[in-house]
Amino acid sequence: MGMPLELNTMIVTKGKETRLEENLFTLVKEGFRLYPLEIPIEVKRTIDGDLIGVAKIKKVEWEHNQTTVHYQLIALNSTN
Repeated sequence: MGMPLELNTMIVTKGKETRLEENLFTLVKEGFRLYPLEIPIEVKRTIDGDLIGVAKIKKVEWEHNQTTVHYQLIALNSTN
């Protein structure tokens, strides 16, 4: 029996991220997802939305059909 797995190359937050420290965040997504670790990837609020910034994923945890992503924001796009 196989395990459904989704490969993601960007972080899509849908506004559900949680800030742990100044630039460290966690995000819980449904299902099992695989992300590249320790390389810069795009962060967006929606899949077709504007780029929020760039992050490096530090840790990915799979448990109870959920993926928890721990990431560090390394660049922020601002409209100021």
